[in-house]
Amino acid sequence: MKLTTMMFCCFMLLAVACSREDETTAEPLPPTPPGPSATPVETLPPNANYRPAFTGQTRINGMTTATAIRSNIITTALSAPWGITSLPDGRLLITEKQGRLRLVTTAGVVAEPISGLPAVNAAGQGGLLGLCLDPQFATNRMLYWSFSEPSAGGNVTAIAKGRLSDNDRSLENVVVIYRAAPAYAGSNHYGGRVIFDRTGNLIISSGERADNATRVQAQSVSSALGKIIRINRDGQPAAGNPAFSQTGARPELYSMGHRNPQGLAMHPLTGEIWQSEHGPRGGDEINRLEAGANYGWPIITYGLEYSGQALGSGIQQQDGLTQPVYYWDPV
Repeated sequence: MKLTTMMFCCFMLLAVACSREDETTAEPLPPTPPGPSATPVETLPPNANYRPAFTGQTRINGMTTATAIRSNIITTALSAPWGITSLPDGRLLITEKQGRLRLVTTAGVVAEPISGLPAVNAAGQGGLLGLCLDPQFATNRMLYWSFSEPSAGGNVTAIAKGRLSDNDRSLENVVVIYRAAPAYAGSNHYGGRVIFDRTGNLIISSGERADNATRVQAQSVSSALGKIIRINRDGQPAAGNPAFSQTGARPELYSMGHRNPQGLAMHPLTGEIWQSEHGPRGGDEINRLEAGANYGWPIITYGLEYSGQALGSGIQQQDGLTQPVYYWDPV
Protein backbone atom coordinates (compact mmCIF):
# COMPACT_ATOMS: atom_id res chain seq x y z
CA MET A 1 0.00 0.00 0.00
CA LYS A 2 1.45 3.35 -1.01
CA LEU A 3 1.24 6.02 1.69
CA THR A 4 1.71 9.73 1.09
CA THR A 5 0.85 11.82 4.12
CA MET A 6 -0.26 10.24 7.34
CA MET A 7 -1.76 11.92 10.34
CA PHE A 8 0.22 11.12 13.44
CA CYS A 9 -1.65 10.91 16.74
CA CYS A 10 -0.43 10.96 20.28
CA PHE A 11 -1.92 7.56 21.00
CA MET A 12 0.87 6.17 18.80
CA LEU A 13 3.02 6.49 21.90
CA LEU A 14 1.60 3.10 22.75
CA ALA A 15 3.61 1.68 19.85
CA VAL A 16 6.97 2.70 21.37
CA ALA A 17 9.44 0.10 20.26
CA CYS A 18 11.69 -0.15 23.33
CA SER A 19 10.92 -0.38 27.01
CA ARG A 20 13.38 1.37 29.30
CA GLU A 21 12.93 0.58 32.95
CA ASP A 22 15.21 3.37 34.13
CA GLU A 23 13.31 6.27 32.62
CA THR A 24 10.91 8.46 34.53
CA THR A 25 7.32 7.68 33.67
CA ALA A 26 4.00 9.23 34.58
CA GLU A 27 2.04 7.75 37.45
CA PRO A 28 -0.20 5.06 35.91
CA LEU A 29 -3.94 5.50 36.01
CA PRO A 30 -5.81 3.17 38.34
CA PRO A 31 -7.13 0.15 36.46
CA THR A 32 -10.74 0.18 35.40
CA PRO A 33 -12.58 -3.03 36.23
CA PRO A 34 -13.79 -4.70 33.05
CA GLY A 35 -17.42 -4.18 32.27
CA PRO A 36 -19.90 -6.68 30.95
CA SER A 37 -19.16 -8.62 27.81
CA ALA A 38 -20.24 -7.02 24.58
CA THR A 39 -20.97 -8.66 21.25
CA PRO A 40 -18.01 -9.94 19.23
CA VAL A 41 -16.11 -7.28 17.34
CA GLU A 42 -15.77 -9.58 14.33
CA THR A 43 -19.17 -10.00 12.71
CA LEU A 44 -18.38 -10.66 9.05
CA PRO A 45 -18.32 -14.27 7.85
CA PRO A 46 -14.87 -15.88 8.03
CA ASN A 47 -12.76 -16.50 4.93
CA ALA A 48 -12.31 -20.15 5.90
CA ASN A 49 -14.43 -22.63 7.83
CA TYR A 50 -11.54 -23.66 10.07
CA ARG A 51 -12.09 -24.64 13.69
CA PRO A 52 -9.97 -22.99 16.37
CA ALA A 53 -7.71 -25.21 18.47
CA PHE A 54 -9.30 -24.04 21.73
CA THR A 55 -12.13 -21.88 23.02
CA GLY A 56 -11.30 -18.18 22.94
CA GLN A 57 -8.67 -18.44 20.20
CA THR A 58 -10.76 -16.29 17.85
CA ARG A 59 -13.96 -14.19 17.73
CA ILE A 60 -14.17 -13.59 21.45
CA ASN A 61 -16.67 -11.12 22.86
CA GLY A 62 -15.71 -7.50 23.24
CA MET A 63 -15.50 -5.78 26.63
CA THR A 64 -16.90 -2.46 27.70
CA THR A 65 -14.88 -0.04 29.82
CA ALA A 66 -15.38 3.29 31.52
CA THR A 67 -11.77 4.31 30.93
CA ALA A 68 -11.57 7.57 29.01
CA ILE A 69 -9.58 7.57 25.76
CA ARG A 70 -8.14 10.78 24.34
CA SER A 71 -6.46 11.26 20.99
CA ASN A 72 -4.88 14.36 19.51
CA ILE A 73 -3.40 14.94 16.08
CA ILE A 74 0.19 16.01 16.61
CA THR A 75 1.21 16.53 12.98
CA THR A 76 0.16 15.74 9.43
CA ALA A 77 3.61 16.56 8.03
CA LEU A 78 5.07 13.04 8.06
CA SER A 79 5.22 10.72 5.06
CA ALA A 80 4.57 7.04 5.78
CA PRO A 81 5.79 6.94 9.41
CA TRP A 82 6.72 3.37 10.32
CA GLY A 83 8.57 3.17 13.65
CA ILE A 84 8.39 5.31 16.77
CA THR A 85 10.11 5.52 20.11
CA SER A 86 10.26 8.25 22.73
CA LEU A 87 13.37 9.96 24.04
CA PRO A 88 13.86 10.49 27.78
CA ASP A 89 12.83 14.15 27.34
CA GLY A 90 9.50 13.17 25.77
CA ARG A 91 10.28 13.93 22.13
CA LEU A 92 9.45 11.29 19.57
CA LEU A 93 11.97 9.67 17.25
CA ILE A 94 10.14 8.50 14.11
CA THR A 95 11.19 6.62 10.99
CA GLU A 96 9.65 7.41 7.62
CA LYS A 97 9.52 4.52 5.18
CA GLN A 98 11.43 6.32 2.41
CA GLY A 99 14.54 6.43 4.61
CA ARG A 100 14.20 9.51 6.80
CA LEU A 101 14.56 9.69 10.58
CA ARG A 102 13.02 12.68 12.37
CA LEU A 103 12.53 14.11 15.82
CA VAL A 104 9.01 15.34 16.55
CA THR A 105 7.86 17.16 19.66
CA THR A 106 4.51 16.43 21.26
CA ALA A 107 3.55 19.97 20.22
CA GLY A 108 3.95 18.92 16.60
CA VAL A 109 7.28 20.52 15.70
CA VAL A 110 8.91 18.28 13.05
CA ALA A 111 12.69 18.56 12.75
CA GLU A 112 14.72 18.18 9.57
CA PRO A 113 15.79 14.61 8.77
CA ILE A 114 18.69 13.27 10.81
CA SER A 115 21.67 12.53 8.58
CA GLY A 116 24.00 9.54 8.51
CA LEU A 117 21.62 6.66 7.80
CA PRO A 118 22.56 3.96 5.27
CA ALA A 119 20.58 3.65 2.05
CA VAL A 120 17.31 1.70 2.10
CA ASN A 121 15.31 -0.05 -0.58
CA ALA A 122 11.89 1.53 -0.09
CA ALA A 123 10.13 -0.45 -2.83
CA GLY A 124 7.09 -2.47 -1.82
CA GLN A 125 7.03 -3.06 1.92
CA GLY A 126 10.68 -2.12 2.39
CA GLY A 127 12.30 1.01 3.75
CA LEU A 128 13.38 2.41 7.08
CA LEU A 129 11.39 0.33 9.56
CA GLY A 130 11.45 -0.24 13.33
CA LEU A 131 13.79 1.35 15.84
CA CYS A 132 14.60 1.38 19.53
CA LEU A 133 16.88 3.07 22.02
CA ASP A 134 19.64 1.41 23.95
CA PRO A 135 18.50 0.86 27.56
CA GLN A 136 21.43 3.14 28.52
CA PHE A 137 20.54 5.79 25.96
CA ALA A 138 20.66 8.56 28.57
CA THR A 139 24.43 8.04 28.80
CA ASN A 140 25.46 6.45 25.48
CA ARG A 141 22.85 7.93 23.04
CA MET A 142 22.83 4.70 20.98
CA LEU A 143 20.01 3.81 18.55
CA TYR A 144 19.24 0.52 16.81
CA TRP A 145 17.03 0.23 13.74
CA SER A 146 15.78 -2.21 11.12
CA PHE A 147 15.76 -1.49 7.40
CA SER A 148 15.62 -3.19 4.02
CA GLU A 149 19.17 -3.07 2.75
CA PRO A 150 19.90 -3.33 -0.99
CA SER A 151 22.67 -5.74 -1.91
CA ALA A 152 24.10 -7.50 -4.95
CA GLY A 153 21.97 -10.57 -4.27
CA GLY A 154 18.73 -8.69 -3.65
CA ASN A 155 17.55 -7.17 -0.37
CA VAL A 156 17.88 -8.20 3.26
CA THR A 157 16.35 -7.22 6.57
CA ALA A 158 19.29 -5.52 8.25
CA ILE A 159 19.93 -4.12 11.73
CA ALA A 160 22.18 -1.11 12.23
CA LYS A 161 23.28 0.92 15.21
CA GLY A 162 24.66 4.41 15.65
CA ARG A 163 25.06 7.23 18.15
CA LEU A 164 22.73 10.21 18.01
CA SER A 165 24.93 13.30 17.95
CA ASP A 166 24.80 15.75 20.82
CA ASN A 167 23.02 18.29 18.60
CA ASP A 168 20.45 15.68 17.46
CA ARG A 169 21.22 16.31 13.79
CA SER A 170 23.17 13.23 12.74
CA LEU A 171 24.05 9.63 13.53
CA GLU A 172 27.67 8.85 14.30
CA ASN A 173 29.72 5.66 13.91
CA VAL A 174 26.92 3.87 12.07
CA VAL A 175 27.50 0.17 11.47
CA VAL A 176 25.29 -2.65 10.20
CA ILE A 177 25.50 -5.34 12.88
CA TYR A 178 23.22 -8.02 11.42
CA ARG A 179 21.76 -9.17 8.10
CA ALA A 180 18.98 -11.77 7.87
CA ALA A 181 20.45 -13.95 5.13
CA PRO A 182 19.91 -15.03 2.48
CA ALA A 183 19.24 -11.95 0.37
CA TYR A 184 16.29 -12.10 -2.00
CA ALA A 185 15.25 -9.99 -4.99
CA GLY A 186 11.77 -9.28 -3.63
CA SER A 187 10.22 -6.30 -1.90
CA ASN A 188 7.79 -7.71 0.69
CA HIS A 189 7.66 -9.36 4.11
CA TYR A 190 10.74 -7.91 5.79
CA GLY A 191 9.37 -8.16 9.33
CA GLY A 192 11.25 -5.12 10.55
CA ARG A 193 10.65 -4.73 14.27
CA VAL A 194 13.46 -4.55 16.84
CA ILE A 195 13.27 -4.30 20.63
CA PHE A 196 15.43 -5.05 23.67
CA ASP A 197 14.55 -7.92 25.96
CA ARG A 198 15.03 -7.88 29.71
CA THR A 199 18.52 -9.39 29.42
CA GLY A 200 19.79 -6.51 27.28
CA ASN A 201 19.76 -8.44 24.00
CA LEU A 202 18.01 -7.46 20.79
CA ILE A 203 14.91 -9.28 19.55
CA ILE A 204 14.40 -8.90 15.79
CA SER A 205 11.56 -9.95 13.52
CA SER A 206 12.46 -11.23 10.06
CA GLY A 207 9.82 -12.04 7.42
CA GLU A 208 9.93 -14.92 4.95
CA ARG A 209 9.93 -12.51 1.98
CA ALA A 210 6.43 -13.45 0.74
CA ASP A 211 7.03 -15.48 -2.42
CA ASN A 212 6.54 -19.23 -2.77
CA ALA A 213 10.24 -19.59 -3.48
CA THR A 214 11.17 -18.22 -0.05
CA ARG A 215 8.20 -18.87 2.25
CA VAL A 216 9.37 -22.45 2.78
CA GLN A 217 12.54 -21.08 4.39
CA ALA A 218 10.46 -20.21 7.45
CA GLN A 219 10.86 -23.94 8.23
CA SER A 220 14.61 -24.04 7.54
CA VAL A 221 16.95 -23.49 10.48
CA SER A 222 19.79 -22.66 8.09
CA SER A 223 17.92 -19.54 6.91
CA ALA A 224 17.14 -16.37 8.87
CA LEU A 225 13.93 -15.78 6.88
CA GLY A 226 10.64 -16.21 8.74
CA LYS A 227 12.32 -16.13 12.14
CA ILE A 228 12.61 -14.25 15.38
CA ILE A 229 16.29 -13.46 15.92
CA ARG A 230 18.07 -12.80 19.23
CA ILE A 231 21.48 -11.10 19.13
CA ASN A 232 23.65 -8.97 21.37
CA ARG A 233 24.47 -5.30 20.81
CA ASP A 234 27.34 -6.23 18.47
CA GLY A 235 25.18 -8.45 16.28
CA GLN A 236 26.47 -11.78 17.59
CA PRO A 237 24.16 -14.63 18.68
CA ALA A 238 22.96 -13.95 22.21
CA ALA A 239 24.05 -16.20 25.05
CA GLY A 240 21.36 -18.68 26.05
CA ASN A 241 19.70 -18.94 22.65
CA PRO A 242 17.84 -22.24 22.07
CA ALA A 243 19.54 -25.12 20.28
CA PHE A 244 17.59 -26.35 17.25
CA SER A 245 18.08 -30.04 16.53
CA GLN A 246 18.19 -29.82 12.72
CA THR A 247 21.53 -29.76 10.93
CA GLY A 248 23.02 -26.35 10.10
CA ALA A 249 20.95 -24.35 12.57
CA ARG A 250 21.88 -20.68 12.79
CA PRO A 251 22.86 -19.78 16.37
CA GLU A 252 21.00 -16.44 16.33
CA LEU A 253 17.56 -18.05 15.91
CA TYR A 254 15.06 -17.72 18.76
CA SER A 255 11.88 -19.06 17.10
CA MET A 256 10.82 -20.13 13.62
CA GLY A 257 7.82 -20.69 11.37
CA HIS A 258 6.80 -17.04 11.00
CA ARG A 259 5.26 -15.33 7.97
CA ASN A 260 5.59 -11.55 8.32
CA PRO A 261 6.05 -10.71 12.01
CA GLN A 262 5.78 -6.95 12.36
CA GLY A 263 4.86 -6.46 16.01
CA LEU A 264 7.03 -7.09 19.08
CA ALA A 265 6.44 -6.00 22.66
CA MET A 266 7.86 -7.00 26.03
CA HIS A 267 5.45 -7.52 28.91
CA PRO A 268 6.50 -4.91 31.49
CA LEU A 269 6.04 -7.25 34.46
CA THR A 270 6.91 -10.75 33.25
CA GLY A 271 9.44 -9.88 30.52
CA GLU A 272 7.60 -12.19 28.08
CA ILE A 273 7.89 -11.23 24.42
CA TRP A 274 4.60 -11.00 22.53
CA GLN A 275 4.52 -10.92 18.74
CA SER A 276 1.91 -10.03 16.12
CA GLU A 277 2.07 -11.53 12.65
CA HIS A 278 0.35 -10.86 9.34
CA GLY A 279 -1.43 -13.90 7.95
CA PRO A 280 -2.45 -14.31 4.31
CA ARG A 281 -6.20 -14.01 3.60
CA GLY A 282 -7.21 -14.22 7.24
CA GLY A 283 -5.11 -15.80 9.93
CA ASP A 284 -3.39 -12.78 11.48
CA GLU A 285 -1.89 -13.97 14.77
CA ILE A 286 -0.87 -12.96 18.26
CA ASN A 287 1.89 -15.21 19.63
CA ARG A 288 3.61 -15.45 22.98
CA LEU A 289 7.17 -16.26 22.02
CA GLU A 290 8.87 -19.31 23.46
CA ALA A 291 12.53 -20.09 22.87
CA GLY A 292 12.93 -22.78 20.25
CA ALA A 293 9.24 -22.90 19.29
CA ASN A 294 8.03 -23.45 15.74
CA TYR A 295 4.90 -21.40 14.95
CA GLY A 296 4.11 -23.44 11.88
CA TRP A 297 4.10 -21.22 8.80
CA PRO A 298 3.57 -22.30 6.04
CA ILE A 299 2.60 -25.81 7.24
CA ILE A 300 -0.29 -24.65 9.42
CA THR A 301 -2.31 -21.46 9.17
CA TYR A 302 -5.83 -20.19 9.81
CA GLY A 303 -5.70 -18.17 6.60
CA LEU A 304 -6.08 -18.89 2.89
CA GLU A 305 -4.07 -17.98 -0.17
CA TYR A 306 -5.15 -14.62 -1.58
CA SER A 307 -6.75 -16.60 -4.40
CA GLY A 308 -9.12 -18.14 -1.85
CA GLN A 309 -7.54 -21.58 -2.12
CA ALA A 310 -6.34 -23.59 0.86
CA LEU A 311 -2.69 -23.07 1.68
CA GLY A 312 -0.59 -26.21 1.42
CA SER A 313 -2.41 -29.16 2.94
CA GLY A 314 -5.06 -26.90 4.45
CA ILE A 315 -4.30 -27.90 8.04
CA GLN A 316 -4.31 -25.70 11.15
CA GLN A 317 -2.82 -27.97 13.79
CA GLN A 318 0.08 -30.40 13.88
CA ASP A 319 2.10 -31.99 16.65
CA GLY A 320 5.26 -30.04 17.37
CA LEU A 321 3.91 -26.76 15.96
CA THR A 322 2.85 -23.99 18.34
CA GLN A 323 -0.62 -22.49 18.14
CA PRO A 324 -1.22 -18.73 18.18
CA VAL A 325 -2.71 -17.32 21.35
CA TYR A 326 -5.29 -15.58 19.15
CA TYR A 327 -6.07 -15.22 15.47
CA TRP A 328 -8.37 -13.15 13.26
CA ASP A 329 -10.41 -14.24 10.24
CA PRO A 330 -11.32 -12.08 8.42
CA VAL A 331 -8.85 -9.28 9.06
